[in-house]
Amino acid sequence: MISLRKISRHYQQGGQQLAALQDIDLEIGPGEYISIMGPSGSGKSTLLNQIALLDRPTSGTYLLHGRDVTGLPDDEQARIRRENMGFVFQFFHLIPRLSAAENIEIPLVLSGVDSVLRKQQVAKAMLSFGLQDRSTHRPDQLSGGECQRVAIARATIMHPGTLLADEPTGNLDQATGKQVIDLLEQLNRQGVTLIMVTHDPAIGERASRRVKIVDGRISSDA
Repeated sequence: MISLRKISRHYQQGGQQLAALQDIDLEIGPGEYISIMGPSGSGKSTLLNQIALLDRPTSGTYLLHGRDVTGLPDDEQARIRRENMGFVFQFFHLIPRLSAAENIEIPLVLSGVDSVLRKQQVAKAMLSFGLQDRSTHRPDQLSGGECQRVAIARATIMHPGTLLADEPTGNLDQATGKQVIDLLEQLNRQGVTLIMVTHDPAIGERASRRVKIVDGRISSDA
């Protein structure tokens, strides 16, 4: 489903060229549960951004469902992202002025879904994630765990095949973080491909497949 072939990403800093990723070969099949781990600055988030089509490689090829998506125009990559992927971040990235329900609704609005159907789908999502009593609350009126549940509901409202999580527990206490991981793993058991960047070995070891990055290279894939 996801195939990275000799992916490298270089940046210019001052007069030097820095290699964030070097010759990454990675195959990810449908329904896998993968953690990406490594020290700070190792290239974990850079790799996730490549998979998410949020950044372009300096060299190499990215195949998604057998299609070369490496050099597609920005608007086509955005459409592919919207239709195939959901995103969960450490700091939630909710829109402060919108309610929980309105934040969850955003992908449906961007995709042109009818307003009546949008309301039905949002109500169903809020019930599924235990947020039915928080629909009118803004992010500053929600706990960290509730904000992350809103973010996960938003990420999955379009039923993407792949969920990308970048340090999803990094801004949560241990107990709330465990609840969030349990929720993500439940989605994986339902068939969603889960790719998660984490600095926490205890969380990373829960994945059925663990990819470790050191200095922009895959050092192990177990």
